[in-house]
Amino acid sequence: MGFEFTPAKRLQALPPYVFARLDELKAKAREQGLDLIDLGMGNPDGFAPQPVVDAAVEALKVGENHGYPPFEGTGSFRRAIARWYHRRYGVNLSPDSEALPLIGSKEGLTHLALAYIDPGDLVLVPSPAYPAHFRGPLIAGAQLHRMVLKPEQDWLIDLSAIPEHLAQQAKILYFNYPSNPTTAVAPREFFEEIVAFARHYSILLVHDLCYAELAFDGYQPTSLLEIPGAKELSVEFHTLSKTYSMAGWRVGFVVGNSKIIQGLRTLKTNLDYGIFSAVQAAAETALELPDSYVEQAQQRYQQRRDFLVEGLRNLGWNLEKPKATMYLWVRCPKGMSSTDFALDTLQRTGVVVTPGNAFGEAGEGYVRISLIAERDRLQEVLNRFQQAGIRYE
Repeated sequence: MGFEFTPAKRLQALPPYVFARLDELKAKAREQGLDLIDLGMGNPDGFAPQPVVDAAVEALKVGENHGYPPFEGTGSFRRAIARWYHRRYGVNLSPDSEALPLIGSKEGLTHLALAYIDPGDLVLVPSPAYPAHFRGPLIAGAQLHRMVLKPEQDWLIDLSAIPEHLAQQAKILYFNYPSNPTTAVAPREFFEEIVAFARHYSILLVHDLCYAELAFDGYQPTSLLEIPGAKELSVEFHTLSKTYSMAGWRVGFVVGNSKIIQGLRTLKTNLDYGIFSAVQAAAETALELPDSYVEQAQQRYQQRRDFLVEGLRNLGWNLEKPKATMYLWVRCPKGMSSTDFALDTLQRTGVVVTPGNAFGEAGEGYVRISLIAERDRLQEVLNRFQQAGIRYE
């Protein structure tokens, strides 16, 4: 006799996780002998910088690093975070209360929702958006108001479109510029407007700044914390996954309002023991690398961006070059849904892209392509598209 155990309602409320489904399809394609070119996930190729690897190796030799790390992260790493923020953005942070290391920014974004959202609370989230921005609140039992982003508005949140009664009820607003998946960037004036909006309605702002270091053509993204008064009502998340090719190391951090961070810290002390101290030592080394390393990473992704944009233009797509991130946000051919296009592309060419609806309903009609392969593989992508007749009419 079998037993059936029903998952909690919080799990039943979640839509299917498209990345998990993509993994299943990729496994089947590999079994069929397809040479996959996986441009689906934002998983940087290559190794972390050698000084970072060396720092991790040395830290492994220190016996005390093999015990439980401090709940709030090592003081050394927190001080490195504060120095890095001041160097990059001119923002002053207290390493003791305004910076908290995380097991990757996704973990922190989701746990922040659990720390601050009660069932039924109203949360404002963009659509399309990085899945953790809406899945975290859903797990916490939030009611979501999806702020639909539109290409004709450069994928910027239209604060004036939020109904007054919903703005008054809202507890948290998640947002992300430079944006995953749309690659959109926001001017400083937008950040000033959203701080004023949040102050007027007493809303907690959660900004995801994970792609700020992957900016091109001289563009410098804005940190929310640069805006006067922002720290009173906001936190900002960052990760070492993208810039420093440390996705598998699982290390990021949140900075900003000390009271908000303390709430997240309190929750995390009941859920985890923090990041392995050797990884924190390596992350500290990454943040102290000279700016030339960041410039090299920017050049690498910019060259891939330029190459693939030009190639897709030759196949009929009218693409602008994004100013930041490691992605292209590409319209599906007319008459095809994002899921159909992604599956058709995988089956006909072995190229993996992410359907836009993975990022919310407003992502329908697009796919996200990650710039995570060298130019020879990107050329192979273009060759396969050409041979399979995949183009934008």
